[in-house]
Amino acid sequence: MKYRIVLWATAGFLVASGWGVYFSLASKNRNMESMVFTLARLTCPIAILGRHYPISLYSAIAANVATYALIGLAVETLRRQLNQAK
Repeated sequence: MKYRIVLWATAGFLVASGWGVYFSLASKNRNMESMVFTLARLTCPIAILGRHYPISLYSAIAANVATYALIGLAVETLRRQLNQAK
């Protein structure tokens, strides 16, 4: 179970890092599509706060890793309980 939670946390790291690279390379003069921002907010929840408060890339990555680890803990706990109930 620990291995799977680490995988969830790694996914959170990769998602936040990917968004960080995307937004650093994206043109600042061009308006971003609302679909891109919606997808970023869904996959990186700290981005919601980023609209109102300045958040560093490292803080965003750490928050996303923690969020994905907690989601992974919940999912793996539920999965384990459902497998035991069978």
